Amino acid sequence: MAAMKIIAICQSGGKFVTGKDGSLSYKGGDAHAIDIDDLMKFNEFKEEVAEMFSIRADSISIKYFLPGNKKILITISNDKDLQRMIKFHGSYSTVDIYILIEEVAAPELSNMPASRSSRTTLSETVVAVAPAPLNAFHTHVADDVLDVVHDTNQIDTNMDIDIPLEVPPVSLRSSNDVKYAKGAQQWQNTITGVGQRFSSVHEFRESLRKYAIAHQFAFKYKKNDSHRVTVKCKAEGCPWRIHASRLSTTQLICIKKMNSTHNCEGAFATTGHQATRSWVASIIKEKLKDFPDYKPKDIVNDIKQEYGIQLNYFQAWRGKEIAKEQLQGSYKEAYSQLPFFCEKLMEANPGSLAMCTTKEDSSFDRLFISLHALLHGFQQGCRPLIFLDSIPLKSKYQGTLLAATSVDADEGVFPVAFSIVDDAESDDSWHWFLLQLKSVLSTSCPITFVADREKGLKTSIAEIFEGSFHAYCLRYLTEQLFRDLKGQFSHEVMRLMIEDLYAAAYATKPEGFQNSMESIKKISEEAYNWIIQSEPLNWANSFFLGTRYNHMTSNFGELFYNWAADADELPITQMVDVIRGKIMELIIARKAASDQWETRLSPTMEEKLKKESQKTDSLSVLESTCSTYEVCGDTTEAVNIDRWECSCKAWQLTGVPCCHAIAVISGIGQSVYDYCSRYCTAESYKLTYSEIVHPILDMEVSASKDSQLVVTVTPPPTKRPPGRPATKRFGSQEVVKRHLHCSRCKGLGHNKSTCKEQL
Repeated sequence: MAAMKIIAICQSGGKFVTGKDGSLSYKGGDAHAIDIDDLMKFNEFKEEVAEMFSIRADSISIKYFLPGNKKILITISNDKDLQRMIKFHGSYSTVDIYILIEEVAAPELSNMPASRSSRTTLSETVVAVAPAPLNAFHTHVADDVLDVVHDTNQIDTNMDIDIPLEVPPVSLRSSNDVKYAKGAQQWQNTITGVGQRFSSVHEFRESLRKYAIAHQFAFKYKKNDSHRVTVKCKAEGCPWRIHASRLSTTQLICIKKMNSTHNCEGAFATTGHQATRSWVASIIKEKLKDFPDYKPKDIVNDIKQEYGIQLNYFQAWRGKEIAKEQLQGSYKEAYSQLPFFCEKLMEANPGSLAMCTTKEDSSFDRLFISLHALLHGFQQGCRPLIFLDSIPLKSKYQGTLLAATSVDADEGVFPVAFSIVDDAESDDSWHWFLLQLKSVLSTSCPITFVADREKGLKTSIAEIFEGSFHAYCLRYLTEQLFRDLKGQFSHEVMRLMIEDLYAAAYATKPEGFQNSMESIKKISEEAYNWIIQSEPLNWANSFFLGTRYNHMTSNFGELFYNWAADADELPITQMVDVIRGKIMELIIARKAASDQWETRLSPTMEEKLKKESQKTDSLSVLESTCSTYEVCGDTTEAVNIDRWECSCKAWQLTGVPCCHAIAVISGIGQSVYDYCSRYCTAESYKLTYSEIVHPILDMEVSASKDSQLVVTVTPPPTKRPPGRPATKRFGSQEVVKRHLHCSRCKGLGHNKSTCKEQL
């Protein structure tokens, strides 16, 4: 069963105001939105909220109002409370959450003075806190930027400074502590003593950091520059000390002096451990390579178990981001490579279009990709039917993916083109996308577009693809209906209205449409009027003038959207190349499968034809004119054999003769295969997958040679906001999917208990 999902609007920093009737309203403050579901744990939710507002998780209280009650605040303090809140708001798309900050006892601070000149590199003995502004860490600048600070005597505030991680107090080491530091035991001898040499000052610092973690003591720098490093124990009066400097005429760093004695119980009583976010990245990088879904909370647990160091969620997340960039490459560099990437993609796949545009400041604006193999496959073998939909991207710089997909002869998804745009889905971005799509399609056949009626699509489709048909997506239509009539219906009533709306859309005759609409009218006359005014001519089978082959929603290309969602956290060129690779694999696999077919139609269409043929036994045929026949059964239908039409409309909708048409065709001694649409044949399917997508083989080599010949593209200004990215594109999708998908016949508009399919 799918998890119940809801959007939590988290608000903090404001205050409650009591109205005359005793109701409370919240004024001021900041707000953030996150997706939650009934599988989320309370502690996970609390940590994410704390991260969003940069406050301590143990200092907040989380409250909400029950639906319809603005006088009593309910507190969420455990998993059951969180699940109850989600259940109470199950029929709503959002819930307001209020974050109240409670007073927390101040932690005991170390009595050792912080020395700005000594550039302490380890945490004081304090409880981990949320990240502070950059200037709050002036004594905690990471080793790998100290050289810059020392040489220039200034800090560039735009630097990506590596802030050492704060760790909570720990007790004196006991026998139980050994298991917590087992991962660091291998580092106990990274520093051996006087005479030990290192290839660079950076290598020495890294070895020293590991040595301190393994022996669990804190240190601070007395001198730290590009050719010498002097370090002493953080404890006051402790003689532990080490000095290393460059060997003359070489780049080698050698330990010149070392006192390895602690009189401060250094390895036992010191609580700070040097662990920067770059160190976290180096520790988790190999595991992240094998497990891309390695979660920050798992990183926190693993670092604690292996090294005895307690991270908070943000520190683990930041370390993961650094490790990802080290493994995948720079996001910024990927944008700069885009023009060259497009050029090489078109060279490898002649007849393709790959282009990107920039804004006035050279930042990324839009990218359009349509490969020759896809254009050829659509125009030669697919029905003139295109689904337009989009998904938001979870990448570092966000953006939106716009996609055009079609359907092959076996009812499979076939990508046609896609685009990545910086702005959210908008009128301009869809208009631009359709202009590029028009430029690469050479077909003169009218195309039916299944898409939302909003976002400028209605105007753009009619303007750019003149003579085409625009079929409204039922899913979007349903969402708009309940947005406009928000709060008027219970969940059960909404379910019944959706079933009736889908029944009206699938009805092949006006009387069937009207019967379903009357059912809606009995529930709500306002909903009935809204639907009647929503232009049924563009979504109801009984009135639609184009051919949509019984496809009612624009998210038909879910397979393609899943590819994009799986790759959207990669740098943009890698994301596009992953999608290209998936398309290549799809074409190869389907081409190989179709080579084994021995039927005239595709397997799916053969099965449909077989089912229709089994219904002909109880039908009788009477000739009305030379080409029109009357077929009697449960209903009486008229079949025009010359025009390939039946009054039941099933033949026109599917491209395969219905049972009435089969009865006529068999009666006149002809083959039913001669009356099947060419878009249902195995031949058309093979034409769809007859061209291959080719990879870019010399991208890295060529990019280094010609890097000066292309226009520089910089990343867009928009970055991903705090909080966990949404895992679903639309919260209200689940309403339709959960209640209107039949597990028996796989059809929409009903469930298993009301299915009329014969067992």
